[in-house]
Amino acid sequence: MYIIVVGAGKVGWNLARELLEKDHEVTLIESDRRRYMTVEQELEHNVSYGDASELWVLERAGIQRADMVIAVTGDDEDNMLICQVAREKYLVDQIIARVNNPRNRQHFDLLGIKPSVSATDLILRLLEHEVPEYGLVHLLDLQEEQLEIIEMLLGKDSGVTGRRVGDLHMPEGSLLISVLRAGKGFVPTADTVLEEGDEVLAVLDPGKEDDLKALFGPEGDGGIASG
Repeated sequence: MYIIVVGAGKVGWNLARELLEKDHEVTLIESDRRRYMTVEQELEHNVSYGDASELWVLERAGIQRADMVIAVTGDDEDNMLICQVAREKYLVDQIIARVNNPRNRQHFDLLGIKPSVSATDLILRLLEHEVPEYGLVHLLDLQEEQLEIIEMLLGKDSGVTGRRVGDLHMPEGSLLISVLRAGKGFVPTADTVLEEGDEVLAVLDPGKEDDLKALFGPEGDGGIASG
């Protein structure tokens, strides 16, 4: 693939290096002259100097033939603009944007710039995963497919602890897909009895999180299916 990476900070520099090692063709664009000179000592002809918000800089980098554009500058507005131009003007199929301020994520979504990656959100999810008190953890959001994969840790007071999976009345638009128990994962059957300490994975439609919390949390009634 031919990949253009915009922003030669630590993220962009390391990303470009890794992509080159995987035998991709890469151009890294940097607008700060001093930073460009530093990175150019290692990446040589694979780094280009200029402001990627200007069309001629992108065209000099060969955006017309790029398979992917990744914008990882420290400015969210620049990342949005670069990805939008790449997709709409140059018809680049794949774009990825860095989100520096998680509060700006909604602006990326409104412009259809997906996927967008926020280091802050990633760290928060890792924290949620390591600290069970946080309850429901989002593992994966498939925005285009309108699906989410979440994880929940079952406490002794969970409404489903001791219940058969086949007896649970799962909310519409949700499906229990895996149970992690004692470090080993398996796909549950209708006869699987959920235990304290189980980590359950579910796939669901967006907006169903509260329903899952109500079922699996301490306030749940066990979700017994009627009939």
